[in-house]
Amino acid sequence: MLGSPYNHTVENPATFFLVGIPGLQSSHLWMAFSLTVMYIITLLGNTLLVTVICMDSTLHEPMYCFLCILAAVDIVMASSVVPKMLKIFCSGNGSISFNACFTQMYFVHSATAIETGLLLAMAFDRYVAICKPLHYKRILTPKVVLIMNMTIVLEGIMVMTPLSWMLSHLPFCGSSVVPHSYCEHMAVAKLACADPMPSNLYSLISTSIIVGPDVTFIAASYILILRAVFNLSSKNAQKKALTTCGSHVGVMVLFFLPGMSSLYVAWLGQDTVPLHTQVLLADLYLVIPPTLNPIIYGIRTKEIRKKIWNLPMVFYQVS
Repeated sequence: MLGSPYNHTVENPATFFLVGIPGLQSSHLWMAFSLTVMYIITLLGNTLLVTVICMDSTLHEPMYCFLCILAAVDIVMASSVVPKMLKIFCSGNGSISFNACFTQMYFVHSATAIETGLLLAMAFDRYVAICKPLHYKRILTPKVVLIMNMTIVLEGIMVMTPLSWMLSHLPFCGSSVVPHSYCEHMAVAKLACADPMPSNLYSLISTSIIVGPDVTFIAASYILILRAVFNLSSKNAQKKALTTCGSHVGVMVLFFLPGMSSLYVAWLGQDTVPLHTQVLLADLYLVIPPTLNPIIYGIRTKEIRKKIWNLPMVFYQVS
């Protein structure tokens, strides 16, 4: 039934052309400045986290292992789109080869799926640490943490591989202009000459299956954490825990809300929501969380700050 749309002899375009943010081309330069600042923070902050956690054996604990992988995924996710977006915003050159477009799409969607799983793992880690502190080391053993990380990464890769394959095997014989700032799945699918419904439906269902339960369990974890926090006798401890949980939840909202909104808007509200709003929503969840994650999860953590200050001494001893 699905064979005919994917078996084609039409010669696909050698190049796609990314528009950027349709309707906001006059604002591209100041957007490029903001994007550059955020990308520098993303690279420096996440690279610093990976370096500190990998080099310091005292940080080889479940929470920091999850944080290290999250930082690496953030670098991949941001680097998949930001350099090309800056090129579009600064010079207007939005050309991208056919293969590069689908490679970018694959890395972007795989990284977002992996990040979703990591955020769930980190929420579970905090739940066990706060609500089951006496059982923490028994529950989150090195073997369990390794299995969790491998499962999260493999899930992201395996779920997104069929999506990229389905879309890349559609015939593209019409316009090659993508009204987006990166090769977003829905935007590229609309250019296909065959019916993209199978890949679009797969995208919607797979994303809902991954994100829906993850968000539910993350919310449940933080509700249980907050309930435990309110039972603390110390007001200072309550305030500290609430501040930490609040910042974590804020980053997650900035990741999940724009991402899911852009997906469902593309399906249900594409005729009512302005195109530039749809593109901005899709851009936000790829740029803002990688910028904030090293600050919220890393630099604000006392142990991480201490290790960062000691990092020059570590390099000096190694040399």
